[in-house]
Amino acid sequence: MISKGNFGKYGGIFVPELLIPALEELEIAFLKYKDDDKFNEELNYYLKEFAGRPTSLYLAQNLSNKLGCKIYLKREDMLHTGAHKINNTLGQGLLAKYMGKKRLIAETGAGQHGIATAVVGALLEIPTEVYMGSEDVERQKLNVFRMELSDAQVSPVYTGSCTLKDAINQAFRDWISNLDTTYYLIGSTMGPHPYPTIVKHFQSIIGRETKEQIIEKEGEIPDTIIACVGGGSNSIGIFSEFLNYEEVELIGVEGGGEGLESGKTGATLSIGTEGVLHGSFSYVLQNYDGQISEAHSVSAGLDYPGVGPEHSYLKDTGRAKYVAITNQEALRGFKLLSQYEGIIPALESAHAVAYAEKYAKIDENKGKTIIVNLSGRGDKDMFLAAQEMGKNYE
Repeated sequence: MISKGNFGKYGGIFVPELLIPALEELEIAFLKYKDDDKFNEELNYYLKEFAGRPTSLYLAQNLSNKLGCKIYLKREDMLHTGAHKINNTLGQGLLAKYMGKKRLIAETGAGQHGIATAVVGALLEIPTEVYMGSEDVERQKLNVFRMELSDAQVSPVYTGSCTLKDAINQAFRDWISNLDTTYYLIGSTMGPHPYPTIVKHFQSIIGRETKEQIIEKEGEIPDTIIACVGGGSNSIGIFSEFLNYEEVELIGVEGGGEGLESGKTGATLSIGTEGVLHGSFSYVLQNYDGQISEAHSVSAGLDYPGVGPEHSYLKDTGRAKYVAITNQEALRGFKLLSQYEGIIPALESAHAVAYAEKYAKIDENKGKTIIVNLSGRGDKDMFLAAQEMGKNYE
């Protein structure tokens, strides 16, 4: 392996020996093509013409008036497929094509990464299979249908908690059995090296655009950036361009589930401990015996018991702050943005909106310029949100 891909003490490669050659092949290909003119010309074409970049940086004036801060929304929800995931799947899908792989596999929780992989598979004419926990299949039926419409095979996973963690486990099993022909397109900044670096690279376009846009609009960089964190790809994408600006406060918002004391939470960085999950060393939710605990969140995209290793490093160094928002607070954020701006966020993004409200209420934060990364739109969550709010439209 060319490098271990560490962020401080976090990251690395903790996988069966069978996977080492495939990870070496992947890293060599990534280093070869990430700066290749032909590769980037094709990628930029698809990001613009297929995905719809650049996305806008929108001044949410009504919400700003209510909260007493200047609130900007980075509108990743406006992208094709409805979330930031398409940035990474286009990049990795093209990488698979350039590597000569004949099949894509992916994991998905909320379904957004699965959809983004499915449409890229259709675009590039690469057969695609998506693993999804059976519980997530049930609560994200619309997204399952959308994947199937793009001719992807959706394979429910019935083991463990039947959610994202278990879908990842099954995808790794598949990959080990089909290394020569198959590309495993991981959806977040987790997994063994080089995946956290690859995903960050393809998602960093969010941060580059945001920096250019906020300087154009305000003449300066923002005071604060807030983004939700599950595995951590949308947040590391927007944080990446501001890491060297110490005056910019970076805040990651985790899924607090029913509360940190309830035992039913997805807040890995808030209450987790150091351990190994899915090939890398990071913070994880685990019991005293080191067994991985089940994560809980109203948002299928945030109920992951681990987190990307760079986020663990940013937490330890203090460069980023991580907080937890409960299910009920997230539903309030879901309603808040919908009512004041007519923008329905994904439940993942609603966690960031909810924390922005709490943050703005602190006297010392009044008048600050805050960017909330709106990582996805809420179409997929409508029935679930309605059910949680006591309404039934089925």
